[in-house]
Amino acid sequence: MTSKQRAYLRSMANTLKCTLYIGQDGIDAQTISEAYSILEARELMKVQVRAENITAREACDKLCEALGCEPVQVIGNRFVVYREAREKKRYAEILSSL
Repeated sequence: MTSKQRAYLRSMANTLKCTLYIGQDGIDAQTISEAYSILEARELMKVQVRAENITAREACDKLCEALGCEPVQVIGNRFVVYREAREKKRYAEILSSL
């Protein structure tokens, strides 16, 4: 992913509300399956970490490794990830032109 593509996705994520929350249990199988379904529906997902035992950077790395998605931004206790959907592609055409 290029820096222009990442900047575009960051601008799109500004208006997003958090769609996934990571609690004290951390990233388990249920969290991964929920994140997978969100990414298939929306392609771009904002996540908030509410646990004290894991940082947002660690959670982002684990989630990206498990789902094969790209990290877009990590700020404070929130992060944004992107993965192109199989069917409903919202950002693919725009990202390919950048």
